[in-house]
Amino acid sequence: MTHQQIERMTPAAAPGRIGQGTAVEQSRAVAEVQAAIVVAQQCPRDINAAIAEMRQSCQQLALAERATFRFPRGGQTVSGPSVHLARELARCWGNIQYGLVEMRRDDEYGESEMQAFAWDVQKNSRNSSTFIVPHKRDQKGGPKKLEDLRDIYENNANNGARRVREAIFAILPPWFVEEAKELCAKTLRDGGGKPLNLRVADAIRAFEGIGVTADRIESKLGRPSGKWTEHDVAQLIVAFKSIQQGEITADDEFPPQRVTAEEIEAAAKAPVTGTESGSTDWPAAAQPGSGARA
Repeated sequence: MTHQQIERMTPAAAPGRIGQGTAVEQSRAVAEVQAAIVVAQQCPRDINAAIAEMRQSCQQLALAERATFRFPRGGQTVSGPSVHLARELARCWGNIQYGLVEMRRDDEYGESEMQAFAWDVQKNSRNSSTFIVPHKRDQKGGPKKLEDLRDIYENNANNGARRVREAIFAILPPWFVEEAKELCAKTLRDGGGKPLNLRVADAIRAFEGIGVTADRIESKLGRPSGKWTEHDVAQLIVAFKSIQQGEITADDEFPPQRVTAEEIEAAAKAPVTGTESGSTDWPAAAQPGSGARA
């Protein structure tokens, strides 16, 4: 073991003194924990009320659209309940504290020591994890070192959000989470009561706004837009939100069609006609750029 490795393993010495603000904050934190326990014991959760509130929340389209995440891993797409759903379920269940703490930042080695936790103060059930977040961001050309303070903060928050999500789900009843997931999926399929053809047209226009053409979506789903189902549109909403949040790229979710050299040569030699190429089976009102609703 090198001298540098030994120095890294040696715990940092505690400061010789603390400021008045720090001392006040420590006392406040202790008092806050004690008060939370007392309040939880005096005002225990009403499970029936928690279930009713969860059902009402999961019937809202705004939550259902953010209730699922997607990201690529090993050539496949991984999906599951998001941190947004976890936070809302913790609020509905009640008497739960959760959070993310940066315990230590080491700029010399380019990493932060973080802790994510969730605590049911009524049942005294707690789940926490301590982990190291390198100040790097993965990209196609290799990891990029982060030096800007804002980039480091966002990187820590993004990595910590996944741990917070798992901590919350670890202390919530599994049946409570599963019912919430099913209700959110149903809300997406219903689309807030909007007719399916309008939701299909809205989806096409939304993806065109981020550079994804309709033929790429049809290729992904394996059928023309006229045959998309409620489930297809619901999955497109999840994919669109994930692309917006940077969890997955548009090219990962909807791979662009490859054009061969023979196709390019054939297109160059083909005579020009008055009919545009690349037409689809959609109604004219749903054609890209028409601006009309289906």
